[in-house]
Amino acid sequence: MKFSDEQLRDVVAMKDVVNKQIEKYQNAIETLEKNLVILDLILKESSFTKASAINTVKTLEPSTKTQITTTQKVQENSIPITNGSDGKIIANAYITTDQVSIILEDSMEINADTPPFKSFFIDRIIGEMKRKDSAEAENGKIEKESVIDYIINKNGSDIREIIIKNYRQKERINEIISTAGWSLTRMLENIKK
Repeated sequence: MKFSDEQLRDVVAMKDVVNKQIEKYQNAIETLEKNLVILDLILKESSFTKASAINTVKTLEPSTKTQITTTQKVQENSIPITNGSDGKIIANAYITTDQVSIILEDSMEINADTPPFKSFFIDRIIGEMKRKDSAEAENGKIEKESVIDYIINKNGSDIREIIIKNYRQKERINEIISTAGWSLTRMLENIKK
């Protein structure tokens, strides 16, 4: 069966459309899968909250109310990141308008080379955000200085602090914190093996 040049052009155009749709849906599926992992982590962490971790409201004497209020303000600015298996606090996340700082507890000794820190958290989660930001910077949608970046402060080979700069979107905060918690929990499990 022989096709005319016009028919072949139409077939090539149709093939391009199909390829673009496949790419679009693959990206959508990847995003949905990442969101599903995050939702699973949030559900897992929230469904195993220990009774001791739930804040209770007590009537306080006026002299102690001021001290509690100050303590509560410090706690409101930090988000505890807990171990998924035992609920122990691994780190605290501090959020400002332009960065998220994840500071590990002093008792935590977690080597930066322990999987899945680099492969999952740095390369897959932060790396994907960085690729999207870089593409937007190339297209002129954002400034190059606004591309997400990270700094890992260590004590020897142990992670002390992870700073994520230019997260830009509030939606990214939950993803960063939950995947950091998941990664740190897996790292602790890998260290115990």
